[in-house]
Amino acid sequence: MSGRAAGSVRSGSARADNGATTATDPARVRNVALVGPSGAGKTSLVEALLAHTSTIPRAGAVTEGSTVCDHDPAAVRQQRSVALAVAPLVHDDVKINLIDTPGYGDFVGELRAGLRAADAALFVLPADAGREGEIDPATVAQWEECAAVGTPRAVVIARCDHARADLDATTAACQEAFGAGVAPLYLPIRAADGALTGLYGLLTRTPADQAPDGADEARDALIEGIIEQSEDESLMERYLGGEELDVPTLIDDLETAVARGAFHPVVPVCASSGTGLDALLELLVGGFPSPLEHPLPRVSGVDGSPRPELTADPDGPLAAEVVRTTADAYVGRVSLVRVFSGTLRAESTVHISGHHVAVPAPRGPADDAPVATDDGHDEDERLAHLYSPLGSALREIDACVAGDICALTKLGTAETGDTVSAAADPLLLSCWDLPDPLLPVAVRARTRGDEDALVKTLARIVAADPTLRLERNRETHQTVLWCMGEAHADVVLSRLRAGGAEVDTEEVRVPLRETIARPARVTGRHVKQSGGHGQYAVCHVEFEPLPRGSGFEFVSKVVGGSVPTQFIPSVEKGIRAQLERGLTDEHHPVVDLRATLVDGKAHSVDSSDAAFQTAGALALREAAAACGTVRLEPYDEVVVRIPDDFLGAVLGDLSGRRGRVLGTEVAGPGRSTVRAEVPCTELVRYAIDLRAMTAGAATFTRRFARYDTAPG
Repeated sequence: MSGRAAGSVRSGSARADNGATTATDPARVRNVALVGPSGAGKTSLVEALLAHTSTIPRAGAVTEGSTVCDHDPAAVRQQRSVALAVAPLVHDDVKINLIDTPGYGDFVGELRAGLRAADAALFVLPADAGREGEIDPATVAQWEECAAVGTPRAVVIARCDHARADLDATTAACQEAFGAGVAPLYLPIRAADGALTGLYGLLTRTPADQAPDGADEARDALIEGIIEQSEDESLMERYLGGEELDVPTLIDDLETAVARGAFHPVVPVCASSGTGLDALLELLVGGFPSPLEHPLPRVSGVDGSPRPELTADPDGPLAAEVVRTTADAYVGRVSLVRVFSGTLRAESTVHISGHHVAVPAPRGPADDAPVATDDGHDEDERLAHLYSPLGSALREIDACVAGDICALTKLGTAETGDTVSAAADPLLLSCWDLPDPLLPVAVRARTRGDEDALVKTLARIVAADPTLRLERNRETHQTVLWCMGEAHADVVLSRLRAGGAEVDTEEVRVPLRETIARPARVTGRHVKQSGGHGQYAVCHVEFEPLPRGSGFEFVSKVVGGSVPTQFIPSVEKGIRAQLERGLTDEHHPVVDLRATLVDGKAHSVDSSDAAFQTAGALALREAAAACGTVRLEPYDEVVVRIPDDFLGAVLGDLSGRRGRVLGTEVAGPGRSTVRAEVPCTELVRYAIDLRAMTAGAATFTRRFARYDTAPG
C-alpha cells in the first residue's frame, strides 16, 4: 500500500535520548485502538509490533517499568487487562500510538475511552474464533461500539499458529457477523506441514510464485468490494468491461474507503513468528486516517459559549482531554491526555475544566434530591513535566502536538473526561458517552480506623473511573458503588484495599415505603397538665390512602375555629414529620395518603405549635394502629436490548423476577427490545445474571417507575 502520510514534506517524528518518540506533524501520527475479546492476543500483538520496530528488545521481554500491560492486582488475578494502555512506535517515519483496550465487557468504559483517544480501531480476533461457525455475541457488541462512533476499522486474525487456527472459517464468520465491507487483503502462504510462512498480497499479487489456491477468486471479490466504495463511478464499468485496473488506483480507493469506515480489510498475523507484521504496519500507516482526517469533538467556552470547530493544528488553540487517570505509587496521579488542537508544552500553565453533572437518585422517586453530583471544576495548574507513555513507563518529552498522546503527572484536580486548555483561553470539550453502571455493591469500612482511608481512596478511584458511581444512600445509610459488572466490582474492591482501606461488602438494601391500608378517622390527643404551663392539643383527622405515586395531601375542613388558624399548619407539620419517621420499627417513610383535618380542640393558655405538631403525629400513629399499614417497594422500568436468540430466556427470567412485561419491539436485524417493570429488589444482581444468560450480548437500562405493594 502507499503511505497516507506521504503528503507531508517535513519529518514527522523525532527520538529523544531516553528513547521517547515525539511527533511534530499531525499528518504523521496514527492513533489506533486495539479492540477485541479477552484472550484474542491484543497485548501479544502490541509487544510483537514494539519488538519488530525495535521499540523494545524483543517480544516478551517486558519488565516492570517498560510493560505494555496493566499491572492492577485484580488484572493479574483475573489474567485479563482491565484498563487501556498506550504503546507508541515509529514505522516509516510515522508515529503509531497503539491503544490496547480491555476485551471484557465490564470494562466498556475503558474501550470507549480508547476510542475517544483513537482515530481508528484494529479489531483483533483469534484464528480459531470462527470454528463454531459464528463470532460470539459479546465480540459483535464490541464491533457495534466502534460502529456507533464511526471509527474506521480493520480486522487482524491473530494467533495463526494456534493448533485450532482456521483462517478461512474465521474470515467467513467475520463477514457474516460484521456485514459488508469485510474482505481479506492478504491470503496465508503455508508450508507443507501447514505452518504459516508468509502472506500473499491480493492487490499486488506478490509474491507471484507463491499464489495460494483461490487467490484469483479472492482478488476479484476484493476488487469488487473496493470499487463499490469508490467515488469514481467509471471504475465498475471499466472493470466489468475486462479492463485491468492499475494497482495504485485500487490502493488509493481502498485507503479512502478504510478511512471513511466503509471497508474493513482483514490481515492474518502470527505474532510469535513475525509473519504479517510488516503488512499490518503498512496498513496502519497507509490505510488508517491521521488526526487531520478524523472529526474532532465539539468545543465551547467553559461558560457554554460557542467556539469555532477545532482542527488538528499544532498552532491552534490548545484543547486536550484526559482519557484515563491512574495513581502511581511513586509519581502520584497520572493523566493520559489526547491533544486534539494546539501544542501542550512542559512547564506551562494550563486550565483544567470539568463538566457539571447532576446524578439523580437512581432508585427513588423522580422528585427526590440528587444523591451525588460532580460540581465541575475550573482550575489553573502549572505543568512540570510531559511524558511519552509506554504502558506504565513514562519517558520525558518537551511538547505534545495536536493529534498525539502524552501523560501528565501530579495534576491535582484533573479527572477522566476533563479538558486541558490554555489558561488564557479556557475551553470545554463535549462529553463522550459512558455506559450507566448497573450493579450495586454496598461497602463499609472494616474498622473505624479504616473510614478515613476509605473516603480518600474512594475519591481517588471515582475520579479515575467515570464508569463507577458512588452513592451514599440517605435512607439505608449505606455506601453503594454502582459498577459495570462483577469483574469491575472485583477490580474496584482490589483498588480500595490496595489504597489502604480494609473494606467489607454487605447486602444492598433497597429503600421501601409504607402507606395505610384503608381509610380511618382518628383523634390525636396531646394533653399534659403537670402544674404551671401545660400542653393541650386535640385534632380529629380523616386519613385515606391515595393512588400510587400521589404523595401526601393535607386538607383542612375546620369550621368555627375549633382549631385556631395559626395551629392548622402545626398539625400538618407534625403529620409530615411522622411520615418521614415511619410507622413501624423499620422506619420506612409513609407515602400516598391524604390527611383531612376536620375538627379539634384548643386551650387559650396551654395550646402551642409544639403541642399541635405532637397531636398531628399521634393522629397518624393512631390511624396506622386502627387500619394497618401496607409495605411498598420500588419498581424500575427496565429496557433490555437482546439478540432474538435469547428473547425467550429473557422474558421467562423477567417473569420469574415478578416483572410485568410492557412490550417487545424490533430493534434491528436479529435484535429485540423488551420493556418491563420489575421490583428493584429483584434487580440487584441483574447485570450479572443477564450477562450470563445472553453470553454478554445483551444490554439494559433502568429508571425509577413507581412504588407498588410488596408481597407479605
